[in-house]
Amino acid sequence: MNPDQPRARLRLDAALDRLAVTFRGMTARPDESNCECHWGSAEDLAQLKVADVELDLELLERTQQATDWEDNASVLRRILPQFASALVAGLIEPLFGIERVGLTFALGAWQEWPTEQAAAVEEFLQAWWAYTLTDADPAVPAHDLLVLTAEATGTVRPWLDVWETLSGPVADGHLAEAADHWEYDLLGDQLPWWAWENGEEMRVELTAWLVRHAPARLRAHGASEDLLHRIRLLGVTGHDRWEDPHWPGHRY
Repeated sequence: MNPDQPRARLRLDAALDRLAVTFRGMTARPDESNCECHWGSAEDLAQLKVADVELDLELLERTQQATDWEDNASVLRRILPQFASALVAGLIEPLFGIERVGLTFALGAWQEWPTEQAAAVEEFLQAWWAYTLTDADPAVPAHDLLVLTAEATGTVRPWLDVWETLSGPVADGHLAEAADHWEYDLLGDQLPWWAWENGEEMRVELTAWLVRHAPARLRAHGASEDLLHRIRLLGVTGHDRWEDPHWPGHRY
């Protein structure tokens, strides 16, 4: 077992408990509404206006997927403790990519909430990320969670900074999987997910970070020479990239 994992799990459990306490009693606005044909029934909507009643998973997923609430922040606060626990357990299956889950947080504008509430959300995201990097088989892969947290906060920088400080077989294994998952899009100068905002900035930062920090860790992890060359090519531009003898032949 990774010696850092029990401590990281305790931190995550404490963060989930903090969400439960901080958002206890929260409800959607009394006048909140949504399309009965496309979202759900009046009975479903009524559940969002009652505090602390657990929703069935299908209703929870439907609620977080909707983008057309009158008050996204109130709806997110209502579902957040249960939503966070379901996310950590890998029970949420986003229809439109993991970035759509991050967008749920962004639409709720959680960083503008009262200090105690915003701090509880931030600690949850940070604790979940740290735990994932120490777990050899997390319910949500590290490369997907980076997308979620980046979309939830509008930046990749703090999440990459944490990854930089966590090394060893588990964190490096996640890095190898992420590099393999991302290299095709990044070599085409595209972010590997649809970004709500700051997409180009995130692409540049992610590419530069991989070029600087990934090669030595991937090599120590036993990554293939092919993957190492693909990451190296992220630091090469224009015709020099495409004409390199190790160009993988990607077509865009």
